[in-house]
Amino acid sequence: MNNTFSKYNLCNEIMKALDGIGYKNPSDVQDKVIPEVLKGNDIIVKSQTGSGKTAAFAIPLSEKVVWEENKPQALILTPTRELTIQVKEEIKNIGRFKRLKAVAVFGKQPFSEQARELKQKSHFVVGTPGRVFDHIDRGTLDTSEIKYLVIDEADEMLNMGFIDQVRDIINTLNKNRQTMLFSATIPEEIISLCNMYMKNPINIEIKSQKLITDNIKHELYRFEEFYKLDNLSKLLISEAPETAVIFCKTKENVDKVFENLNKKGYSVNKIHGGMLQKDRLDVMDKFKRGNFRVLVATDVAARGIDVEGITHVINYDLPVEKEAYVHRIGRTGRAGASGKAISFVNQYEDGLLDMIQEYIGFKIPVSSELPEVNSEKRNESIKLLKSKPKMKREKDKVINKNITKIYFNGGKKKKLRPGDFVGAISRIEGITAEDIGIIDVQDTVSYVDILNGKGNKVIEALKNSTIKGKKLKVEKARK
Repeated sequence: MNNTFSKYNLCNEIMKALDGIGYKNPSDVQDKVIPEVLKGNDIIVKSQTGSGKTAAFAIPLSEKVVWEENKPQALILTPTRELTIQVKEEIKNIGRFKRLKAVAVFGKQPFSEQARELKQKSHFVVGTPGRVFDHIDRGTLDTSEIKYLVIDEADEMLNMGFIDQVRDIINTLNKNRQTMLFSATIPEEIISLCNMYMKNPINIEIKSQKLITDNIKHELYRFEEFYKLDNLSKLLISEAPETAVIFCKTKENVDKVFENLNKKGYSVNKIHGGMLQKDRLDVMDKFKRGNFRVLVATDVAARGIDVEGITHVINYDLPVEKEAYVHRIGRTGRAGASGKAISFVNQYEDGLLDMIQEYIGFKIPVSSELPEVNSEKRNESIKLLKSKPKMKREKDKVINKNITKIYFNGGKKKKLRPGDFVGAISRIEGITAEDIGIIDVQDTVSYVDILNGKGNKVIEALKNSTIKGKKLKVEKARK
């Protein structure tokens, strides 16, 4: 397996996972971060979003955590629920064959369900500061074995007022730990946090990337607020995007834009902070798979959108914070692809625009009016906008191809433990402990991942045998 990640001497299970996900060459940030994390150094990394930094800490930490330890060894703090889930998924994919378990904890989701997961063997805990602190405070998250702490998107933690909670969490952790901080910008408060809680950190700055990559083309249109909705429709027809995200500053505007495009029959969906967590996750899942073409979103969703092939980011409203402009448009032009960032500016937003332009270091070219479109192109565009985009390649689809999740109708109430499943499955001819993935024993049901394409063999064998003397119903888990 010729994978240039091989220079880090990672174990076979991690290499096999990277190969399955399609990670061939380390990005700039990965190349600088992975060796330092493996050496055990504290690090401060200044790197923009979309540079591959999640894998930069997920790969070496997946290598370092010890499978046999039941208590969590790595804690990753993130500012938003979307990012929490994205980081958990990345760890799940990278640690798949090492059988590593990551638990995501965040608000607006039942506390008891998270506490149940945390009771089981967990290697990583990924979460938002408020909910992580709640779990520590109530004794449902045991931090006694935490050896690795990652503070992700530290500048956003600061903007969202989470930095005191981050301090409270750090104060509960073992002093003898490795700390990693990632941030697109490093303001004074972050520097003082690092000075207080880190040991001789290595500073890593990814200079080769500007604040904004060259492969994003920027355009600006000036419209009075009243005309923005009509002009958005015209813009979508002239641009005919393969996949687009439209950003609004309020959930009311998201609803208004979504309803307008939905009425036209366009392939569109929406996401904002006022929606139920379950619905937000569902929308993001569908967007990742390519179930619809246009997502209308507030900034809360910007950090968690890591979707292949977004060709256009449209700022229906300018963001109130200059950093948010960079985070929004960082959804396109990722991993070397080209993208387009188009912003609408109304009669009241000149101050915001000046602030953004000063921050990014250049003036965004103003286009005087939207391009005229002939009726043939117009009809083609409308047809495209009403259709789904090309199906997207999902990292975990590739890696999960040979993995079967098996359902059992028994759990803790029948006095079953993970070891009982391992014992029963390992006795099957041609199956070893290496073929058994993550085991999740709940009160009345249990789930076991079987690796290496051996799922059906295990189901067939267990139909006629018992686990800890109990006859259980065994079948492929439903999605």
